[in-house]
Amino acid sequence: MSDLLTNLSSVHKDALKEIGNIGAGNAATAFAQFLDTKIDMTVPSVAIVPMSEVPEVTGGIEKSVISVLLKVMGEAPGSILLVLSEASTENLLEMVLFSKQDLDDTNEVQVSAIKEIGNILSGSYLNAINQITGLNLFQSIPAFSHDMAGAILSSSMITLNDESDYALLIETKFMNGDNEIEGYFFLIPNPGSLEKIILALGLELK
Repeated sequence: MSDLLTNLSSVHKDALKEIGNIGAGNAATAFAQFLDTKIDMTVPSVAIVPMSEVPEVTGGIEKSVISVLLKVMGEAPGSILLVLSEASTENLLEMVLFSKQDLDDTNEVQVSAIKEIGNILSGSYLNAINQITGLNLFQSIPAFSHDMAGAILSSSMITLNDESDYALLIETKFMNGDNEIEGYFFLIPNPGSLEKIILALGLELK
């Protein structure tokens, strides 16, 4: 477990939230270009959560959700897990594919679109970290899952638990007119990675 991750000061949290806000701005710009429409994004909250509580944060272990998992590589490695409810995913896909979507029988086009959304979001947040810290971080090819939150996150945590018992949660909301989509963006740093990010921000560790 990272002692820093569980004992972040208000200064650390404010700096990380600012990264989340800048990442949201980058993602909004990238989405607007991808969809050729206006997209607004906000970051309602940034929090530190135990990995064991991630299913509850996303609505409960039995709730069916969509997730995209990517590895973060470079100078501060870790993982990124993006979790969306089925309703939010259907709304997001309708914006991308221009028709009503049903996830009961997920097809290849839907999976490709969701992976691309995960790529855009993750790349936007990593670019924000890179721009602010000067670190060089980049993501792997995304992995898609559609299952109950408990099942998805348990299988994800088989590998994630080797890296950290805690995750940095950046709650994200996308708005396209009256259409609101809520997503949960988890950054799970490898041991030592969060310390590198904090130091690169020019902050002290304590």
